[in-house]
Amino acid sequence: MSTQRPTTLPQTGLQLRTLVTPTGVLELSLSDEPFPKPAPDEVVIRIEAAPINPSDIGLLFGTADLTSAQVSGTASHPTVTARIPEALMAAMAGRLGQSLPAGNEGAGVVIAAGTSAAAQALMGKTVAALGGAMYAQYRSVKLDMCLVLPEGTTPAEGASSFVNPLTALGMVETMRSEGHTALVHTAAASNLGQMLHKLCLKDNISLVNIVRKPEQAALLRALGAVHVCDANAPTFMEDLTQALVTTGATLAFDATGGGKLAGQILSAMEMALNRTAKEYSRYGSTTHKQVYLYGGLDTRPTEFQRNFGMAWGMGGWLMFPFLQRIGPVAVQALKERVAAELHTTFASSYAHEISLTGMLQLETMATYGQRATGTKALVNPNSKLMA
Repeated sequence: MSTQRPTTLPQTGLQLRTLVTPTGVLELSLSDEPFPKPAPDEVVIRIEAAPINPSDIGLLFGTADLTSAQVSGTASHPTVTARIPEALMAAMAGRLGQSLPAGNEGAGVVIAAGTSAAAQALMGKTVAALGGAMYAQYRSVKLDMCLVLPEGTTPAEGASSFVNPLTALGMVETMRSEGHTALVHTAAASNLGQMLHKLCLKDNISLVNIVRKPEQAALLRALGAVHVCDANAPTFMEDLTQALVTTGATLAFDATGGGKLAGQILSAMEMALNRTAKEYSRYGSTTHKQVYLYGGLDTRPTEFQRNFGMAWGMGGWLMFPFLQRIGPVAVQALKERVAAELHTTFASSYAHEISLTGMLQLETMATYGQRATGTKALVNPNSKLMA
């Protein structure tokens, strides 16, 4: 088909925008955007499902105090405003005055395509896509950012085909490439944590799961997890150390970021290595221990006491830079595995479905904004639901 827009397609579509003003106000709103005109190597997707991931919440809300949030506007075009504490404005300096779209990933049906044969071949297909701005009714995406979903897969089933699956796969590939043999993961009862558990089970990789509540530990054990440690239990450090002795894990991915947990993991790794050491060294074990911070569920400063020798590292890890490092051929192989195991290893679940206008209802925001296990929401931008 031509890149000219047929008359049967809409003229505009709603898109969620997030703005931080120089005066310290967060503003969330819905704007009417022109229907996208695809380039030759692009397709236009009618977005029918887009998950709200923790990384999306960070962009949506910034450092705003949501207890100050107020709603104005109309039922079809609500606007939410909230104050940003003055002490936290420095963190927002890079985005002041910029109205930004949000939503890392989503899925839907291709309703328009560019002139290339590859783009034309996707007409009418149900696809998942990565690339931002997915909290919108229509999104134009390059072909290499699309994943054709298996026959019979709904947009809701394929909406989380990128961020969590590729993060889980990236963690495992990082483990292999850096010479580790087992993993530690925090916030392990999350959608991503459950996915990583299934992946490690399938690939025969030992995984130590760290949670914060007994019910989260019970959930993972019900899924077959062997090593589950509650960070709030009085026996946490001993439980973690014993799990590390058993598994030999020397690599951890920490979703919390702040507080003492990353340091506790390194300390437990050192204690586990010392329990099997054949001789004493005043410099600690020579085995490298690594913790990657990949999230910020705990916004406090990262604290640690250097009681884990000299062979250690603590740094940041993100899925997008990882994908850039491994290159397009390796990324395609990972995407193909996701598609093949979408209903098993990489299946996702959601607490509820909401619309674009529902995203801007204060009660709904208070729920999905918790970033808590069991509260993950799925957005359907083309739903007429108000919640």
